[in-house]
Amino acid sequence: MNLLTQNSKIKKTSKKLEVRLFNFGIPAYKSASGKITCPFAGDCVKFCYAKKGAYVWSNVKPAFEKRYELTKTDDFVDKMNEEIAKKKPDYVRVHDSGDYYSRAYLDKWLDVAKQNPNVRFYSYTNSVDMLKNAALPSNYDIIFSDSGKQKHLIDEQNDRHTKIFHSHDELISAGYVDSSEYDLMATKWYNSNNKIGLIFH
Repeated sequence: MNLLTQNSKIKKTSKKLEVRLFNFGIPAYKSASGKITCPFAGDCVKFCYAKKGAYVWSNVKPAFEKRYELTKTDDFVDKMNEEIAKKKPDYVRVHDSGDYYSRAYLDKWLDVAKQNPNVRFYSYTNSVDMLKNAALPSNYDIIFSDSGKQKHLIDEQNDRHTKIFHSHDELISAGYVDSSEYDLMATKWYNSNNKIGLIFH
């Protein structure tokens, strides 16, 4: 099973920035068995890009389910370490689809990051409270999404976070950096501004 893949934006970012960037995804919002994979999703459920397009193709959807099932097992950390050893990423975006659905699951990713200190990991997340109460290693970056049920917990001056805008001009005038084209521009390694803008499409 392919654990680390590349969606179109990740491929584009890899090529432009000349890095090895991969993503890991589980089902968006809800698994086939009805388990919620984005427990703090809010308005974003309505316009979630991972609930349409290639993410729901019949040949793609089962892979998300298999990865989700693996995350619930004790083998996940070892299997991910094997995948990292094989694909040799510089960066891993955790969740181009899905979110941290439990603290136990988050802890598995933190273990992976600690065991792979030369790889940089990052996520967009609505699990604000969980992440604010986690000790992240230096090779992990979190971008809080402003469309979830816990957006009131985001400190917009100090927390790296996203806002959705209708145009590039609107985004720039609000003091945000546009990461719509190249995903790594949202991270602390490519951008010192905590205000990350995305253009609605």
